[in-house]
Amino acid sequence: MTSLQLRLAALLSGVIALALLGRAVAFPVDGDKTVLPVATELNEDALDKPREVFQSERTGSKSYLVNLGDLAFNSPGLLGEVARQASVSCGTCHVNGANNAKFFMPKMSSRPGTFDTTGPLFNPKANNLAFDPVRIPSLRGARYLAPYGADGRFASLRDFVHNVITSEFAGPEPSPATLDAIVAYIHDIDFLPNPSLGPAGRLAGKITEPERRGEALFSRPFPHDPALSCAGCHVPSSGFVDHQQHDIGSGGLFKTPTLRNADFNAPYFHDGRFDNFSQVVDYFDQTFQLSLSAQDKGDLVAYLTAVGDGVQPYERDGAGATLKEINDFSTVLATAIPAGDKDIVALAVDTIGRELRELTEQYPDRKNTSVSGGEQQRVLARNGLKELVLTLRRIEMAVAAGRSADATTEFRNYRNLMAAAVPALLASAEPWSLFNQDVHDQHYAALRQVMRSKHISH
Repeated sequence: MTSLQLRLAALLSGVIALALLGRAVAFPVDGDKTVLPVATELNEDALDKPREVFQSERTGSKSYLVNLGDLAFNSPGLLGEVARQASVSCGTCHVNGANNAKFFMPKMSSRPGTFDTTGPLFNPKANNLAFDPVRIPSLRGARYLAPYGADGRFASLRDFVHNVITSEFAGPEPSPATLDAIVAYIHDIDFLPNPSLGPAGRLAGKITEPERRGEALFSRPFPHDPALSCAGCHVPSSGFVDHQQHDIGSGGLFKTPTLRNADFNAPYFHDGRFDNFSQVVDYFDQTFQLSLSAQDKGDLVAYLTAVGDGVQPYERDGAGATLKEINDFSTVLATAIPAGDKDIVALAVDTIGRELRELTEQYPDRKNTSVSGGEQQRVLARNGLKELVLTLRRIEMAVAAGRSADATTEFRNYRNLMAAAVPALLASAEPWSLFNQDVHDQHYAALRQVMRSKHISH
């Protein structure tokens, strides 16, 4: 047997001990084993994920600082105790830097895609005693979109991130380096490219007549106030924002949201009250007495849709995509281990370990009766991933004890496993994994049935 086969065989006798490392919380989040409200929906079972585009990858590769920020952004350990217990991170609401339109938490959300940032669950001290959820925004192009927060109260993204961590989620005071890293990560998230937009935000390429008419309407002064127009606030040449706050009759002063990639940012308005562009256009027509005809409304919707488009907004989730993200996270260890940075190593091990355990759950164990076939492949895939988790733990313990040579050796073992062995095991088991649409649907149908039965029995 090869050394890898020997290591994987040895794993079979040690699986029970791995239970101590915990298990990822999967959809549906329910019952008495979570701190989250019953019927919380985190959309963790989605097979199509928002595509994340980084500015730095257009000309090279992501920096250590960006990868560290991405790591921290996806770490529940960054936030307070309730979030840690629930495995909720910044990335739970902002999946791959986009918004999570299906996120719903009873008593914290008014509808899917909204969240009460001053509610009682995560930080009772920040509770303003009002139910006022706001829309979860996309972070694409955030470097162009100051000020920050739905009401634009933060001029600095760094201050905004600090407030989210310490006030909204009661997290511990982050180090200046961690804050810098998260800001660098968010700044690096780019808009999806849109071939329909040319210089200065003008429509370009193959434009339809409704889109062209809509563009003209967008810049036309309002009948009852010629100083106002849609383009006056959503400035095409400035990312479709004016960096200002406005009262448009929706309940206060709120910052102008960008229209870039907005096709994928529903629901709309600060509180997520509208499902689509047609409802938004109707609201402005009534509120500002624009006297738009049916054709005018259709033209504006066509224009907004063209402006809000983006290339390949979603990508199918799979082991490859998850391993790519984990490999990006792992580059942080390549710097932190030689530096003996115990805090960063601990953060990386915790976050990567969670990601690996969640990936493990995509390969149902032999007790799962909703999946038939591929039992041996699934066992090997699960145990290969669990070996990675154990190796990470050995890295953390070695760094904590000052045994840098041992940590370096274990990290080399980790990278060797990640280079070929584990990807091959996952590929072999994929037909029987939850990345397979049929297996995925059968698994969650059975899970929903169990949950329904449980509710009925109670």
